[in-house]
Amino acid sequence: MSDRKTHWEKVYSNKSALEVSWFQQEPRLSLRLIKNSRLEPAAAIIDVGGGASTLVDHLCEAGYTDIAVLDISGQALAQSRLRLAEQTCHVDWYEADVTSFQPPRQFSLWHDRAVFHFLTEKADRQKYVEVLCRTLKPGGHVVIMTFAMDGPEKCSGLDIVQYNAEKMNAELGKGFVLLESGHETHLTPAGNQQKFAYFRYTRQVQ
Repeated sequence: MSDRKTHWEKVYSNKSALEVSWFQQEPRLSLRLIKNSRLEPAAAIIDVGGGASTLVDHLCEAGYTDIAVLDISGQALAQSRLRLAEQTCHVDWYEADVTSFQPPRQFSLWHDRAVFHFLTEKADRQKYVEVLCRTLKPGGHVVIMTFAMDGPEKCSGLDIVQYNAEKMNAELGKGFVLLESGHETHLTPAGNQQKFAYFRYTRQVQ
C-alpha cells in the first residue's frame, strides 16, 4: 500500500465525511461550473477524489445519469456508497490513485476538488495530466479546484501546492483552453476560512 493511500485510509477510518475540513453540505460552486459546461444529462462525469463528497448526490438529483467517482480511499468510497444505497441513481465507483488510474472508458467532464494540489512532485503531476488526457474526451470539460496563492500551505498534515491560473495553465499544457477561473472562500466545519482557486477548461479537439 502506497504512503498516499495509507494516509487517506487512516483519515477516513478515523473521521466521518462530516468532520473533514473540506466537507461541503452543498457543493454550490462545483454544481455551477458543471452546469456552465452545458452537458447533456446523459454525459459521462467523473468526480476525482470525490470519495466521501456529496457532489454525487447532487448530480443525481440534478438528473445526470452517467456518474463515476474515483478515490484512493476505499473507506471514503464506502461512506458514499452507504449514503446512496437507497438512491436509484447508478454510480460507478473506482478505488485507485489518480496518478495510476486506468480508465475503462472516456468521460465528458472531469471534476477535481482538492486532489491536484496534494501532488507536490512534478512527476506525479505529469502522470495526473497523462491520466486526464486518457480519460477525457476531446472537447470535454475539466473543473479543477485547488488552494489559492493566499490559501493554506498544508492540509490534513500534508504539504500542498498553491495555484493561480498561470500556474495551472502551465501544468495542463497547450491542449486545454481556460474558459473560467476565480476564487472561493471555503468555510470548514470548524469555522475556519480556506481560500480556493477554481478553473474550468475545455480540451481542444485535435
